[in-house]
Amino acid sequence: MFPYDAVLASAVQTAPACIADVLQVMRAIDGTCVDGDGLKWFNRLYLEVTQAVETRVSAGGFSDPEWLAELDIQFAGWYFAALKAFLTGGPGAECWQVLFASRGNAALARIQFALCGINAHINHDLPEAIVKTCQATSSVPQHPSAQYSDYTSLNSTLDGIIESAKQTLHVRLLGDPVPAVSHLEDTMAAWSVSAARENAWQNSEILWHLQGVPALADGFEDTLDGLTTVVGKALLAPVL
Repeated sequence: MFPYDAVLASAVQTAPACIADVLQVMRAIDGTCVDGDGLKWFNRLYLEVTQAVETRVSAGGFSDPEWLAELDIQFAGWYFAALKAFLTGGPGAECWQVLFASRGNAALARIQFALCGINAHINHDLPEAIVKTCQATSSVPQHPSAQYSDYTSLNSTLDGIIESAKQTLHVRLLGDPVPAVSHLEDTMAAWSVSAARENAWQNSEILWHLQGVPALADGFEDTLDGLTTVVGKALLAPVL
């Protein structure tokens, strides 16, 4: 825990209603967290991603910009809710606990925190956010669709941001260099945001069809959390 955690809990108290709200909360988190807090580096990367999405939505060029904006809001809400649960002692997904419980581990690299957060957010939260977005916009997650085309059109932008982060965050949590030879390079090379987002879309289709069977839906969500947790723990293996 960090001495300013109450400030963070206050920042994520209310669910965002628009992309501007999302950006405001992320900037508050970024301005509150010190460099020695691993949460800062996931949040910083996510803030950059959200700014890029807002720019693309504002510029037009999407078949259904309202759907994409709603997804951005729904998606961020899952991250804020997970952080709120951790800070207030409420129940939350285990895949997020892996990241939050390691926030001060100086043996880890900043990029590890960023990728662990992305892992939890895409592999666990994104299928849920897609379903919620479709419910709110009277649409259906399916291949092919205008929404899916808009969704995948962001992949190149997101891949570029992640690749840049792999360079700028390639230091230990406190800013000292990582060892010249470590497993970190293999870990980073294995990560593909495009592949993770495609898998998330496919899982959203499964969740959509399980809506009428709560027991199966809950079981599937638990499985997603378990698998994502395993990956998260692997991503946070100390850099030796």
